[in-house]
Amino acid sequence: MFGRAAFWEKAGFDPQAARNEQEVQRGFWSKAKVVARKLPFAEDLVAAYYCAFDRDTPIQVKATLVGALAYFVLPADAIPDVFPMLGFTDDAAVLLGTLRLVTGHVRPEHREAARRALLRGLDHPH
Repeated sequence: MFGRAAFWEKAGFDPQAARNEQEVQRGFWSKAKVVARKLPFAEDLVAAYYCAFDRDTPIQVKATLVGALAYFVLPADAIPDVFPMLGFTDDAAVLLGTLRLVTGHVRPEHREAARRALLRGLDHPH
């Protein structure tokens, strides 16, 4: 159901979007697995991932979500994640602000997939 969305350049987006997508896909599951128990927004985070890589999600929404997820995955951060709980406040603000913008696109199946992923311990689904 959720597949790769690597068509940024064809859609006229900056090549950085394609690099962000690759970084998100490479680093998301390992980072989420390590930190999810500490995050009150873990289900939102994983649902955003599924929405971002859903073939039916509009390209502008994908770009917005991949940018927010890249902020979570990439090491450069306004508040380093090594600070317990405080380090994820900026990640939460970026993600939750993004989700408010695209809330109509995060569908029940994204949330259900997120719940299943959390139940299996965030082992990569593929």
